[in-house]
Amino acid sequence: MLDSLDKCIIKKLQEDIPIVEEPYGLLAAELGIEEDELITRIKSYHESGILKRIAAVIYHRQAGFKANAMVVWKVPEASVEEAGNYMGSLSEVSHCYERKICENWEYNLFTMIHGKDKEQCENIIENISNKIGIKDYKILYSTREFKKSSMKYFK
Repeated sequence: MLDSLDKCIIKKLQEDIPIVEEPYGLLAAELGIEEDELITRIKSYHESGILKRIAAVIYHRQAGFKANAMVVWKVPEASVEEAGNYMGSLSEVSHCYERKICENWEYNLFTMIHGKDKEQCENIIENISNKIGIKDYKILYSTREFKKSSMKYFK
């Protein structure tokens, strides 16, 4: 169970971490705790699975990745785990989710692929398709971005 300090730490970690020589020291000072305690708690969040990672957020469009393809795949139930694990291991795939199929929508595996252009995305998708042996998929390209932000769990 998270205590009030844990929630305060997580609030800090969901924001931009300052670009300074000792960012954890600065965050710890803002929280009124020692840096060692902050680092110990962050490690415990990671070990317990509460925290997956601390990473930089790249704004892919500004970095030159103009094509953003959500690919929906129709994967037989018996192959979903193997296909999902394979796709999820690829650096070209930023997101990979299994979703329930619906009456009018039989695609159950969703991936997000970013490329410099549509041709690059389609080459990646074709390689994935050939590797996993799934030919029933659709490519849904982004046309406009309305929001891009990380989830805020504690406000």
